[in-house]
Amino acid sequence: MSYPCLRVRGMTQTATEDQETAPATAVRRPALSPSRASDFKQCPLLYRFRAVDRLPETPTKAQLRGTLVHSVLERLFALPQSERLPERAKELLEPAWSELSADRTEWTELFAEDDQSQVADWLTSAGKLLDSYFALEDPRRLEPEACELHVETELDSGVLLRGYVDRLDVAPTGEIRVVDYKTGTAPREIGEAKAMFQMKFYAVVLWRLRGIVPRQLKLMYLTDGQSLAYTPDEPELRRFERTLEAIWQAILKAGKTGDFRPNPGKLCDWCAHQSRCPSFGGTPPEYPGWPEPDPGEETPLDRAD
Repeated sequence: MSYPCLRVRGMTQTATEDQETAPATAVRRPALSPSRASDFKQCPLLYRFRAVDRLPETPTKAQLRGTLVHSVLERLFALPQSERLPERAKELLEPAWSELSADRTEWTELFAEDDQSQVADWLTSAGKLLDSYFALEDPRRLEPEACELHVETELDSGVLLRGYVDRLDVAPTGEIRVVDYKTGTAPREIGEAKAMFQMKFYAVVLWRLRGIVPRQLKLMYLTDGQSLAYTPDEPELRRFERTLEAIWQAILKAGKTGDFRPNPGKLCDWCAHQSRCPSFGGTPPEYPGWPEPDPGEETPLDRAD
């Protein structure tokens, strides 16, 4: 069966918190994505490790589960509206996992080879997230304009913005809603600001592409069944544009010299690169220079948090 709404993207070595696959011969301009912008804000050295050095990171089962649930929801919306039912969504779990993990032994190795019950239990936990999704909305009443929509635009300043939108809903009257699925719990204030940063990023891109300020930015948290909706306005998006331009200029400045400094904090406990970080007695690899192709791309795992 084909899934017209589904675009399964390739992934870089980095498998962390949403890199579209480009032809091997293509040379792409460096761009800013929500995840990489968030990395730089959190810790410039983390940005370097992920976007410049492209160091591998081992995904967790929770991250993979998020990727799987995103994939199933994409496939669900490719079905006729009448078939978008909870039991149908759960039927999509195993084939989606088989497809996503087909050439990724590092993913399947997270589960004991001689204990298939681990995979079964993990798929069951993904099914519970799907149940939570159906408690939040009825997909039979929706017909999105696009799922996994690639968006890209260049600001007047020359900054190239690029990313993927989980789902774009467009009303008959032309109003736009941007929907993002989160497979974690609804965050506290700091986490909420980080999530809304991503949504405002997409709002800016869509506003510049279509000339319409999105009517609603909606985050759906599937672990605890909560949703967060926000309505931006044009002055706010103009200010946010300036924020993105400032982040990109700071990235370019660091990129010229390789001076990406660590910014230690609470999130360091979850960082895969402590052994290379000077704040923890480590030594970063030699700076390879500003990368080509584009360091601003995202993987599905980048968004599946």
